[in-house]
Amino acid sequence: MADVDIIVNKFLTLWRIPFVRLKLPWIFLGISIVGSFVKTTQLVPETYFSNSRNVLNMYFVKVSWGWTLLLLTPFIFLISYNKSLTFALRRMSSLVVATAIWYTFTETFFYIEDATGTCHMDKVPHEEFTTKWRCRKAGGQWDGYDISGHSFILSYSALIIAQEMAPMLDKKINRNIVLDLLYVSLNGIVIIWIWMFMCTSVYFHDFLQKVLGTVFGILAWFVTYRVWYPMPLSPGLPHQSEKQS
Repeated sequence: MADVDIIVNKFLTLWRIPFVRLKLPWIFLGISIVGSFVKTTQLVPETYFSNSRNVLNMYFVKVSWGWTLLLLTPFIFLISYNKSLTFALRRMSSLVVATAIWYTFTETFFYIEDATGTCHMDKVPHEEFTTKWRCRKAGGQWDGYDISGHSFILSYSALIIAQEMAPMLDKKINRNIVLDLLYVSLNGIVIIWIWMFMCTSVYFHDFLQKVLGTVFGILAWFVTYRVWYPMPLSPGLPHQSEKQS
């Protein structure tokens, strides 16, 4: 599988660039701010990706946490098992924490949108519909405050994937074809997430909704990987990642 090895080495070269590895949170924030400004100019033409039913949004972003778990679960286990089974199981608990964070934030966003909205049909308010789901089911339009869940999940998922892939930068890591394929797939997912994050910034939501979603995504990553995980009573950091980040 020489081709896979070449691709892996190209990704490793990219991630060894300090700016890419260390400034990714700021890159997301910058994209959100600049993209929001571009959206206000209305200079960007409508494209395939300005339609929310594009294939990447329908089959990747809308189930983005499923893709994240599908690829990260075996990757974290295999790369951590190189050190010990106990360490691997400890590191796997980080996915439980991440899933709890994802669920809490997304449900909170849904609650805020329901709590701040009103259902309209033909521009007439219908207060008998108290949730976005019931309003849309009845054919109405809901006008609640919609913090960008896309901005949150795409930034948060990409940041934790980048963090968990860091041990591959260690030249002493015991690589194999399965680990390499997972690494290539995870990098592919990060590329998709960044692209769709850019599309969200340029085409959807207002400025504050996107910035709030992005900030919450960065904050969730920072509190876990920069504040909590270095502590003894935690899922711990990926092996060697503290030397690379």
